[in-house]
Amino acid sequence: MFERILIMAPHTDDGEFGCGGSIARFIEEEKTIFYAAFSSAEVSVPPEFPSDSLVKEVKRAINVIGIKEENLIILDFEVRKFPEQRQEILDMMLKLKEEIKPDTIFLPSPNDTHQDHRTVYEEGFRAFKDTTMFGYELPWNNLTFNTEAFVLLREEHIDKKIAAISEYTSQKDRLYSKPDFIKGLAKTRGVQIGTNFAEAFEVVRWVL
Repeated sequence: MFERILIMAPHTDDGEFGCGGSIARFIEEEKTIFYAAFSSAEVSVPPEFPSDSLVKEVKRAINVIGIKEENLIILDFEVRKFPEQRQEILDMMLKLKEEIKPDTIFLPSPNDTHQDHRTVYEEGFRAFKDTTMFGYELPWNNLTFNTEAFVLLREEHIDKKIAAISEYTSQKDRLYSKPDFIKGLAKTRGVQIGTNFAEAFEVVRWVL
């Protein structure tokens, strides 16, 4: 476990928000990380930015956090319409499973209410049901969240997460992208387990 890790992000930046600190720690520990973004959400880019802004931003973000660019997969499923593309998303996940052969998956929480995130979770569970799988926390989308697993982090891991997220200049006005919110959540999760910083996850499946 935790040697070949696949981060599944419905949209560019979801992976950094959900487990950016953990990614920074895994990179430091020389794990192999793959990042699959299922949409670059071009229609969601503010009109004052070029439509391909999120593609450029995710490339800068993964470079900051330490993921190799050849391990970045950017797909073009239409944002907010993932339920209608369910079979194609499942087929792509099965292809990723065959090509990458990950031993650990990080994906949206089962309690995420966004339709695209929920589709990635549901089809991810189908595609990788024989693989250890953790649901990451996005508080602005979670109806509830069960803190069942924790990754212990140091402040420098959270700083890397913040630096990566700051590359998404087209999304900078979102309240949850503010450094004080990101660090505050990491401190809250750390307090739960008696340390300074952590990220929490729901255990979707644990394969030993």
